[in-house]
Amino acid sequence: MRDTALVEDAGVGSVGRLSVCRMRLSSFRCYGSAAFDGDARPVVLTGPNGAGKTNMLEAVSFLAPGRGLRQARLADIDQRGSEKEWAVAATVSAVGGPVEIGTGRDASTPRRIVRINGAPVSGQGALAEFVSIVWLTPQMDRLFLDGASARRRFLDRLIFGFDAQHANRVSAYEHAMRERARLLKVGQRDDRWLSALEEAMACRGVAIAAARREMAGRLAHACAAGLGPFPRAGIAATGHVEDWLDEGPALAAEDRLRLRLAECRTEDAEAGRTTIGPHRSDFAVTHLEKGMPAELCSTGEQKALLIAVVLADARLQAAERGVAPLLLLDEVAAHLDVGKRRALFEEVRTLGAQAWLTGTDRTLFADLEPYAQFFTVADATLRCAA
Repeated sequence: MRDTALVEDAGVGSVGRLSVCRMRLSSFRCYGSAAFDGDARPVVLTGPNGAGKTNMLEAVSFLAPGRGLRQARLADIDQRGSEKEWAVAATVSAVGGPVEIGTGRDASTPRRIVRINGAPVSGQGALAEFVSIVWLTPQMDRLFLDGASARRRFLDRLIFGFDAQHANRVSAYEHAMRERARLLKVGQRDDRWLSALEEAMACRGVAIAAARREMAGRLAHACAAGLGPFPRAGIAATGHVEDWLDEGPALAAEDRLRLRLAECRTEDAEAGRTTIGPHRSDFAVTHLEKGMPAELCSTGEQKALLIAVVLADARLQAAERGVAPLLLLDEVAAHLDVGKRRALFEEVRTLGAQAWLTGTDRTLFADLEPYAQFFTVADATLRCAA
């Protein structure tokens, strides 16, 4: 990731368009089958609660690495009563041209199946080469109040948009951490094998912390400029490993983490968890005008801060990659006043981003009428709206 000036006036024609132009669902949540055919413009899905709007956004979220916007178990996504496993197939317009992505569940394996242009790939990380997605859901309203794990996942997803290998490093670190914990739990003190796992954790763990630290710094710079009525946000990645990187070079931090992991074997065995590493880091956000941590701000201020961070990330991606990420904004418009809602829609237009927005009231999206494609969702059926 490199430091660069933000897009100051990124008209729609000045950046590329990452967009979903075709998508097919099978046995996915409430959908036995569903078809989306559209273009690169923002997508507005309206309909009553429980109709399947969020499920459609969740399907889009599986075009990127990870467990989707609900962090669901794969088997829980299958349509109830269906004998088939769920599947999503999409044609995505990416920087290098159209890409065919297929993904879903296969009962023969615990992992999500991924195919790109018809060919199977060994890991989900390959999706990050083509698709970057950021989302906001009502469940994320508590992002600043709940545990740090959700905030780490949020920051990691922002990093995926700039560094496709970050997902693989996180996966490899967590795998090594689980293996080390298993050995400690059963009392197998094979020092050579534990040292090898701790070496892998130190190498990848410091790289993960460095990427989070750099991303937080660049987001802080982007957010400091502000965006209309949205608050300016101070941002930092915090944790022991991040502190070590502030004090010295990455190699020294690797040595330090490797040594601490070896020293903590007995403590970790007794605790049943790894007590030090980037899996315990956090993502801190501050309301700059008030000088107040996000967790102490009002619910409305927290929502506005979160939107400000997402839009700053989108501007950074547009400036550096030439294309804004897909934005999945579930029930966001209903909780914004008129000024913030218009500012959000204008930023989506300026960036040329394909945002997928949901709501029960179409009138909330009136400012997008000339620039978006509208669909209604009812009884697990998607229809193009006039």
